[in-house]
Amino acid sequence: MIDRRQLMIGAAAVTVVGVPALPAAASGRLKIGSLKFGSLSWLLETIKRRGLDKANGLEMSVLDLAGTGAARIALLSGETDVVVSDWPWAMRQRSGGAPLKFAPYSSALGALMVGADSGIKSIADLKGKRLGVAGTAIDKSWILLRAYSHKTLGEDIAQFAEPVFGAPPLITEQMRQGRVDAALNFWTFSARLEGEGYKELITMADILRGLGIDPPPPLVGFVWSEETTAGKDAELAAFLKVVEEGNRILATSDEDWEPLKPLMRVSSQGEFEALRKSYRDGIPQPWSPEATRSADKLLKLLLEYGEGTLVGSDTKFDAKLFYGA
Repeated sequence: MIDRRQLMIGAAAVTVVGVPALPAAASGRLKIGSLKFGSLSWLLETIKRRGLDKANGLEMSVLDLAGTGAARIALLSGETDVVVSDWPWAMRQRSGGAPLKFAPYSSALGALMVGADSGIKSIADLKGKRLGVAGTAIDKSWILLRAYSHKTLGEDIAQFAEPVFGAPPLITEQMRQGRVDAALNFWTFSARLEGEGYKELITMADILRGLGIDPPPPLVGFVWSEETTAGKDAELAAFLKVVEEGNRILATSDEDWEPLKPLMRVSSQGEFEALRKSYRDGIPQPWSPEATRSADKLLKLLLEYGEGTLVGSDTKFDAKLFYGA
């Protein structure tokens, strides 16, 4: 059997973002919006420390942002050229007339975590339990978990478990303090818990496959506006190229992870190694026709179970959102 990490490293060596190997002759500036301690900051730091941007003729500046909401506002206002966000949001904006484009950044997804000695063995065991959920009642992971429980159990998990919503760090801390019995959280926070000895009850990738979304398409990626970046095709091509090179380094070199520890804010070696492994596992395969078909199915599912609250009932699927598709 081929090791999954070897597949990911092999994919990174060919292409990470699924775009053609375009010649990049960048001469202008590209502003990247990034959460200061998010996983993108690890990649950008590696790119800058290795001088990959300069080597590819790219003048890259980084705008530190407070959160996902701030990133989206900065993008739509033209304050920054590129941010990381999920494609269902970008698809909604595109349906509304914003000419956004998306290139995959990570296929890492969150997971439903429980304690190492927990008696919870399946989502059916969550009946009457407190379930921490990162985000709100319209978060896509929560909507998908509800859809999965409908399909596999014939019941809505929102009715038989007690959901507790909150910001990802809060849900993580609630889990540590034993105030919730399980936690549905984003991949970085799930990895931190795994590094502390918690275990996955089910991953979001498994949930997607259980819903017939196979292969699970990368959900998170680089998003930009064709209006804001008009005339910057060379800069965008150079940026995606250095992302490929930076991810190839992070996929293969343990040494290059050591300088990232302050940005990762890890409290133990186990947490560090779990985050590194999850990042590497999340380096995406090239975007493919199969990914486009899966994305179409996933959007339909989000529209059905999200009742239009997450992506908007008028959102239409447009394959042109996906750069290189």
